[in-house]
Amino acid sequence: MLTWPSTALLLADAVLFIHLAFVLFVLFGGLLALKWRSTIWFHLPAAAWGAFIEFSGWICPLTPLENWLREQSGAEAYEGDFLGHYLLALLYPNNLTRPAQLMLGLFVIAMNVAIYLWLWRRNRLRRSGH
Repeated sequence: MLTWPSTALLLADAVLFIHLAFVLFVLFGGLLALKWRSTIWFHLPAAAWGAFIEFSGWICPLTPLENWLREQSGAEAYEGDFLGHYLLALLYPNNLTRPAQLMLGLFVIAMNVAIYLWLWRRNRLRRSGH
């Protein structure tokens, strides 16, 4: 039977996986539009949110939720198990500075603009018969 502390830790790990999946979707979700065009309507707001978080310096709401769940489990935030050791460093690097956040925001925009321009160009060429 699960106790609250062990349940809280499982939930914190689930939030971490969701957060990582969201970050990957923000960065590379435009590639899904190559196969499934309807993903554009999900990806564009996600990419805008990801860039906004980086440019504004805000913290994604998933971060405090995960920290709270880890504290509820009795663990210190971002320490402990495999997930905390390996995945958290990807999402929350210790040396994340404001200029680095701005660069990440620019990277999100540049990456997605490149993907969507390529998609747009490919569709334009298809329509013209080339």
